[in-house]
Amino acid sequence: MLSVRDLWRRHRRKVFISVGVLGSGYLLYKLYGAHRRRLDALERELAIQRESEELMKVQMQAHFENIQTISDVMTLPHAMHNLSCRVAEELDLSQLLERLLQGKGQPNTLTQSEKLNLWERLKILSFTRMALSVWATTMLSLYTKVQVNILGRHLYIDTARRFESSSTTKEFKGNQISRFIGPLLNGVQVTAQIPEKGGTFVTNRERESGDLVDKEDQQKFLGTVDFLCQHGMPPLISDMEAATQEALKGKQLSHFFNSTALHETIMQILIIFMSQGSPHSWIKYVMPEDSATSRIDDPAPSDVTEFEQLMMEARAVLLSAEFGSIIEICMKVVVNEVVEQMGAKFRGGSIATGLPLARVLPQVAQMCPLLLEEPSKNQFIRIIKCIPEVEPFFTRLYANMPSAY
Repeated sequence: MLSVRDLWRRHRRKVFISVGVLGSGYLLYKLYGAHRRRLDALERELAIQRESEELMKVQMQAHFENIQTISDVMTLPHAMHNLSCRVAEELDLSQLLERLLQGKGQPNTLTQSEKLNLWERLKILSFTRMALSVWATTMLSLYTKVQVNILGRHLYIDTARRFESSSTTKEFKGNQISRFIGPLLNGVQVTAQIPEKGGTFVTNRERESGDLVDKEDQQKFLGTVDFLCQHGMPPLISDMEAATQEALKGKQLSHFFNSTALHETIMQILIIFMSQGSPHSWIKYVMPEDSATSRIDDPAPSDVTEFEQLMMEARAVLLSAEFGSIIEICMKVVVNEVVEQMGAKFRGGSIATGLPLARVLPQVAQMCPLLLEEPSKNQFIRIIKCIPEVEPFFTRLYANMPSAY
């Protein structure tokens, strides 16, 4: 017994130190294990987050591409058909040509003064029709994409929020939006109407309590693509004709016209037209101006409808400096292609080598229907799509709110 006590007294310090070391080691091991488990859990969360972000990027890219296709095959053909019909109706040259042919076959039916007036009118209307076709084709091909990208982003975000509250991100598929927006756009082809003031809308508060954003307001928003043909065409023709008269002032029918002169003349008409009135006054031809869309300067408008919100975002894009730059680039490219095709198409006297202006007018008139062809046949629209600056612009529009413009 004494030996045990004696042994304890002699080795007590060593025992305490050993127990302390072992206990500290065990505690450090447990702490390290807990820390390692937390790190592993955090790494798994980060891996899942990265995977979800990559999946979201892939889904958004696929949805963005689907949206562009929907615009090309549904919205734009409908708008271009209406535009072609309206231009042919409002700027019909057939009566002028018939009277000139009649005067040529029967010299006594028209006086020299009447012939000159008819030729002068034909000159103005031919270039008015050409410049208007260039501007309207460019504007509609871009504006329809503005619409579907804004609407597509709204639908994607709204649907993603619904899925986030009810399931994991992996269960959300971007093509579900395309299946939704496709029939919506297809319906516009048949029933597109310009919304009248005083219609029934759903407020933000009512919309938040529902499922998706209101389909009726979305269809009204997409239907405004016809505003140009239904309401904007008369003032557009009048202002474009005034710009044409200004640009052609002093240019006689006997003046020699080559490709350079034709290109400069068309661009001058477009520049004069775009600079008329206040900056961005051309928007009045494309979309309605009312109290809802004029509230764009209000950073947080209260109780606006879905239609009003979409229209304000579209107006913000059209007012942006970047969109103005895109319009300018596209019009220059289209005019270049028009002049180049005129030099290649017409034989027995080519604009490339130079002709009297009177002989250029029939060629100008024949090019206009090609500018207004349906998108599947319209090479000018295909050229606009291939301009390097266009796709990145709509990619940024789809990915960002219009306040960034």
